[in-house]
Amino acid sequence: MAPVFVVLVLTAAQTSFNVDTTHTLYAAIRQAGRIASMDTSERLQAGQDVNQKVITDIRNQLKAEGLPGDQMTIKITTPDGSSPFDLSDSDNDLELFRISIEVPYTAVDAVGTFSPSFEKMQASIVFRKGRTMLVN
Repeated sequence: MAPVFVVLVLTAAQTSFNVDTTHTLYAAIRQAGRIASMDTSERLQAGQDVNQKVITDIRNQLKAEGLPGDQMTIKITTPDGSSPFDLSDSDNDLELFRISIEVPYTAVDAVGTFSPSFEKMQASIVFRKGRTMLVN
């Protein structure tokens, strides 16, 4: 009976961690989508474009949440994912774009005792690029 209980507890812990990690990935994408939909030209560092800022912000937020931001694959693409989307291009105003994150499951495996049933965790949301100005 005890081994079954231990397996149930470890499975519950891993499932809970997976749900929390997925929620964290989606929260980072939502926050980045808000930034990407605004005119952030005054907030960019020298030589930085909006795509780079959004990707850096996502990585930093995930690192602050305790996830391996450097092991994440972050893409900003057209909604179907077929080509990159340039957030700095004013011709893309009011167009749809997708922000997606992929991370190897082994990088976020909390327990490490079970073989993963999938190779990576991923999250993706489609946004519309707006023309909102940031106000100080």
